[in-house]
Amino acid sequence: MIHYDPSNLNQLKSMSGHAPDALKALQTFSGAATQEGALSTKTKELIALAVSVKAQCPYCIDIHTSNARRAGATDPEITEAVVVAAAIGAGAVMTHGTHALLTGANGS
Repeated sequence: MIHYDPSNLNQLKSMSGHAPDALKALQTFSGAATQEGALSTKTKELIALAVSVKAQCPYCIDIHTSNARRAGATDPEITEAVVVAAAIGAGAVMTHGTHALLTGANGS
């Protein structure tokens, strides 16, 4: 089986048939979350892209990159969103790494 094949997304239709209420609720929620509001759709899609990169979901990266571009995002804006995701990832590693110094320290 090829993981992350874009054609795998065709299975969403089957999944929708198995759990229609849940999939409809997810679709409604996702649509509402990215609608224009206090933040622009472009900003929301750039946030979604950064989260997608951090989550390492290639499907989400493709979808939210396309959505961000459709909302007017430029290559520099997309790059900065990815850099922010990288910084958050690095920060999380460093802050969680502090536990390594505490584990077993002073005989504990």
